[in-house]
Amino acid sequence: FEDGFADTRSMIEQYALRRRFIIDSFNALGLSCNEPEGAFYVFPSVKSTGLSSETFCDRLLASKKVVTVPGSAFGAAGEGHIRCCYATSMEQLEQAMLRIGDFLKEIC
Repeated sequence: FEDGFADTRSMIEQYALRRRFIIDSFNALGLSCNEPEGAFYVFPSVKSTGLSSETFCDRLLASKKVVTVPGSAFGAAGEGHIRCCYATSMEQLEQAMLRIGDFLKEIC
């Protein structure tokens, strides 16, 4: 019988690494991103781009094939932010952050 605690600890460590990576990456790109207190999502600000959250998400998807959710979908207070999930592989996160960086270069 295996209690699964080793697997659980490993999973928690992996999510912590992914969370740190995505937060640090957004901040390095100039999109302010605070540390979430729970879940598997971050909510970086895209206000510096001058685009609405919906326009940012639509253009990012069309240009770089990266799916994000406009903050406006969560109410007026969410406008100017996008929601991104980090419950995926580190390789996919790395690729997404590279594409977002390329997108920012195109629009700024």
